[in-house]
Amino acid sequence: MFRIGEKVVYPNQGVGVIENVSSRWFGAQHERFYLLRLLCSSLTVMVPRSHVSDLGLRKVTRNGEIEKVLAFLANSGRCASCGDWKDRFKENSEKMKSGRLLEIAEVLKSLLVLQSSKPLSFREKKMLDRARFMLISEISVSRSIPAEMAAEMLSRALMKVSLSLPAAL
Repeated sequence: MFRIGEKVVYPNQGVGVIENVSSRWFGAQHERFYLLRLLCSSLTVMVPRSHVSDLGLRKVTRNGEIEKVLAFLANSGRCASCGDWKDRFKENSEKMKSGRLLEIAEVLKSLLVLQSSKPLSFREKKMLDRARFMLISEISVSRSIPAEMAAEMLSRALMKVSLSLPAAL
């Protein structure tokens, strides 16, 4: 599915580069792995090829999808968020684990809307920071621009609905 040197997204971790494809024996079973180096931390992860779809490993989003994300963030329609924080946190966690850029944007926007009316819990603040990081890093890699420019793109979109992108924790 992926080639050496290709940039991919590892859900909830960020963008990485496929550095190698290797194989190992586990008892009687032979398994092939992608050796993935995460760009944000230089951490290396071995991802079994048989579990790629389960983990949500995917190619970096193309520009068309990024335009949809920016349009969603700039749209005045408010995000629906569950009343109970446990349900809201569970729903947002599932969206973050999916690794889909639009769902991560939904998490970011819903938490920003919530934050404008009441303080976020510590866990929600961490999730907001993670969603911010994931969006900025993928836009940056997809468009081949510095992270600061990607953050500015998000800020401009959010300003259209009177929301502001928080600084990193």
